[in-house]
Amino acid sequence: MTVYVGTDTAKTRRGLKVGDKTYAYYSIAAAEAAGLGDFSKLPASLKVVLENMLRFEDGKTVTTEDIRAFAEWATLGGRNPREIAYRPARVLMQDFTGVPAVVDLAAMRDGIKALGGDAQKINPLNPVDLVIDHSVMIDEFGNPRAFQMNVDLEYQRNIERYQFLKWGQSAFDNFRVVPPGTGICHQVNLEYLAQAVWTDTDPAGEVVAYPDTLVGTDSHTTMVNGLAVLGWGVGGIEAEAAMLGQPVSMLIPEVVGFKLTGRMVEGTTATDLVLKVVQMLRKKGVVGKFVEFYGEGLDHLPLADRATIANMAPEYGATCGFFPIDAETLRYLRNTGRAEDRVALVEAYAKENGMWRGADYEPVYTDRLRLDMGEIVPAISGPKRPQDYTPLNMAAHAFYNTVADYRGIDVSNGAEKMAGEGGEVAIAEPLEVRKSAPVEGKDYEIRDGSVVIAAITSCTNTSNPYVMIGAGLVARKAREKGLTRKPWVKTSLAPGSQVVAEYLEAANLQEDLDAIGFNLVGFGCTTCIGNSGPLGDPAISKAIGDNDLVATAVLSGNRNFEGRISPDVRANYLASPPLVVAYALAGDVNIDLSSEPLGKGKDGEDVYLKDIWPTTKEVAELVEQTVTREAFQSKYADVFKGDERWQAVETTDSETYDWPPTSTYIQNPPYFQGMAKEPGVISDISGARVLALLGDMVTTDHISPAGSFKPTTPAGKYLTERQIAPKDFNSYGSRRGNHEIMMRGTFANIRIRNEMLDGVEGGYTKGPDGEQTSIFDASMAYQEAGVPLVVIGGVEYGAGSSRDWAAKGTALLGVKAVIAESFERIHRSNLVGMGVIPFEFTGGDNRKSLGLKGDEEISISGLAGDLKPLSLVPCVIRYADGTEKTIELKCRIDTAIEIEYVEHGGVLHYVLRNLAKG
Repeated sequence: MTVYVGTDTAKTRRGLKVGDKTYAYYSIAAAEAAGLGDFSKLPASLKVVLENMLRFEDGKTVTTEDIRAFAEWATLGGRNPREIAYRPARVLMQDFTGVPAVVDLAAMRDGIKALGGDAQKINPLNPVDLVIDHSVMIDEFGNPRAFQMNVDLEYQRNIERYQFLKWGQSAFDNFRVVPPGTGICHQVNLEYLAQAVWTDTDPAGEVVAYPDTLVGTDSHTTMVNGLAVLGWGVGGIEAEAAMLGQPVSMLIPEVVGFKLTGRMVEGTTATDLVLKVVQMLRKKGVVGKFVEFYGEGLDHLPLADRATIANMAPEYGATCGFFPIDAETLRYLRNTGRAEDRVALVEAYAKENGMWRGADYEPVYTDRLRLDMGEIVPAISGPKRPQDYTPLNMAAHAFYNTVADYRGIDVSNGAEKMAGEGGEVAIAEPLEVRKSAPVEGKDYEIRDGSVVIAAITSCTNTSNPYVMIGAGLVARKAREKGLTRKPWVKTSLAPGSQVVAEYLEAANLQEDLDAIGFNLVGFGCTTCIGNSGPLGDPAISKAIGDNDLVATAVLSGNRNFEGRISPDVRANYLASPPLVVAYALAGDVNIDLSSEPLGKGKDGEDVYLKDIWPTTKEVAELVEQTVTREAFQSKYADVFKGDERWQAVETTDSETYDWPPTSTYIQNPPYFQGMAKEPGVISDISGARVLALLGDMVTTDHISPAGSFKPTTPAGKYLTERQIAPKDFNSYGSRRGNHEIMMRGTFANIRIRNEMLDGVEGGYTKGPDGEQTSIFDASMAYQEAGVPLVVIGGVEYGAGSSRDWAAKGTALLGVKAVIAESFERIHRSNLVGMGVIPFEFTGGDNRKSLGLKGDEEISISGLAGDLKPLSLVPCVIRYADGTEKTIELKCRIDTAIEIEYVEHGGVLHYVLRNLAKG
């Protein structure tokens, strides 16, 4: 494949001989010799971006002044927020976000034909890989049939989507699909797709080497930064623009250096380390920044552990968490089956272009943190935020406070306190706040704190053989002692790749995991994204609901937001895979695993966690024996071929998609229908009403449709009207290709709280008549009346996953603006990409200080005419009693190109019009 890789600028293009091959590359040292500045003290992560500027310098999109700005960044102490146009090498997708992206591409083919253009212009210019990993649900568990039955149900539910994706694979150039049952996209990327240094052939036939970079339609795309591949999550909207050749508009970021020293101590895992890192960086505040890890501690940190830390960059708020190339990078590439000439190129290129981490690596950073890994202790995080770090010996007491808060009971009077890294927690119990209830037909009770889901899941930890082997050894030792999971715990094992299953089998650990209920349920995200399926027994779910119990889930994932994991679970805890196994054995987070027994063994003796915890040496020896280069080469040999089911999926062969009118999974979206050839203008917002008044940390899980839904919801009613039975509803995520369902599920999370209503959870608001109704029905009524809408939020609005439907749904509901105290990076960009304008309060104003109740009219001026990025604009609030107040808002259209996007109605409209013009 020949791909345009940039302008042949003689002053920076050089040759690099590696073995018997010669590569062209764009030299940072040559740029210094040409007088463009001193780049020697730049962090490696920023040098990757600088190389991108050198390669694409054309005097227009990228100029020499853009390049000089990187030298100024170093002299200005790590700050120079200049707007640049960055072009990633490739795009990574998963099926939940990928299906609507391919739907948009198919709709753009229809749209460009309507504008008189050529449908073949709608093709990815950069390589795109889509991995189907989000669709498998855990209906069956705890038995040898679980994997087969879950896969059968996956195909049965999702055949329409899979037919559509196979059409896309044949219709579009540069687009590959990794079939279901292969693994999680980030793990497949880390283990196979990523190359650390990418190569392409330029128009002259010369092979050009440059850093492997990407954007992905999933926030945890950052995982691959552990392999020194610069990548981060974007919404599907922004990814589509990138794959169609549109550069990513960004500011030169600040880079926070995080120095790791020491080494991990016995009994701790990479998960314990990353949970501490998340807490530290959330406290520091790194939203919109790069974090680069360095220091002598990296000499003792395996790449799998680095990937765990890089994976959770969205949880600590950074754009990415980057690890430079070093000897461990090369070891991992070699051990996972990459070609020897690629490994040699990575080493030579990194050293030649100043991206190698040697013993003297100490660049300029914007700011710094430091952590001695020897101080890490076993920990979990929860009950609803990844940064709620709690040392294991304080976890039971912290949960007691969680229940007290939920029940509105003050346990502070007379309660002894102890201070710890998780904050102050009560260690005395002056009041009994926990409730319990019998489970109908069973001989046990469950209570507040009963663990009803214990899941080894997600890309974050199942990519790490040290914690996976560790979990298997905990299972083995527990089995030998005669322990098994408690009967109310739904257990599951969903590895991130088939290689994990291979080495667990090779180590004879899968048999031990099976024996205590951790049977293989599928290869995919499963519980981590809410595909946990129903609890093990409907009677358990009934006991929880009837008695308002605070049931818990413990998972080895990265997200534990409210309402995400299961509608039956209120408290979700992130933990290492070995601790997930331990909590399944204990069955209760009220038990202090650091000091109390997990249960009684077959000899009647108490068994403690220390009795079944493997040593670091035991884990390392098994990893060395079973995690082999041959296993990776074998499992990835036919990665795009799929099994017999995938090969049997039938699809059409056509340039444009024949939208099946009866499909409830795939529908032609309205974005490009009837689109004018010329863009419009940005208009002032007058007389808008408030659709939702929301609090702090409203995540994209709250906004975007996710998980299951009931027949009584607007989405459920839509399907029922089309004769779809509730058992066949599937999930919101699986129906992201149908805008009719997705707009009905926007702002419909079961735990979202609209402050316009007192004590009401779920997707409700007040309609034009002032009566409570669904968000969807209210928005339709307002749109029919021609009334624009706004949404008002607090701090960190839009945190979490890169769900493009959080922005698409917002736009389709008629929302013209979102006003919040602050925005998370991806969601702000997605809103702009859909033509919805984000605004931030200024001067200490917020929804509470302004006394907003949701019955106000909002008018924002200063938008029409010559709007500049980050402008301050006046906003008039007209209260229900007729009084008015004028405040100042910051318009979070951050760059000049984003203003053009909004003028066009969105970034895809901008791209489509330009392609139609030729």
